[in-house]
Amino acid sequence: MSAVLELAVEMLPMSLRDLDEILRIEYRVYSHPWSRGNFSDSIAGGHSVWICRVGGELVGYFVLMLAVDEAHLLNISVAEKRQGLGYGARLLHHAMDVARRCGVGTLLLEVRPSNERALALYRQFGFRRIGVRRGYYPAPEGREDALVLTRALEEIRA
Repeated sequence: MSAVLELAVEMLPMSLRDLDEILRIEYRVYSHPWSRGNFSDSIAGGHSVWICRVGGELVGYFVLMLAVDEAHLLNISVAEKRQGLGYGARLLHHAMDVARRCGVGTLLLEVRPSNERALALYRQFGFRRIGVRRGYYPAPEGREDALVLTRALEEIRA
């Protein structure tokens, strides 16, 4: 068993104290990262914002906007050196469970078509494509479309 699996994995509410660590990850994994203001506004705005720590180390986070009948996953990220180890799946499962426990029936998200790793994860979790937002994301050479994915939550187990 690897040392990573032996360490305690904690899902904790995000706080302003976490922002320096979050921004270090955000600026390494995205060409057009969220700003400190985006995260602090999400916290202040009452979004469901969570971090994942493993042995005290921040390995990922997500921002979930809850509405009456659906949740919108605005950001989900895993530290570059921790990608491919299952933390994205843990974060996504937690986001889905949080939304379900809040009485939300569906989870919606956008993803870049070029983000093959994320697309594979979302497919594994049963997300299906319902649309495309043209020119949604900034990209190094102009704009990139976003695939809009959704997933019903009623069958998710805690």
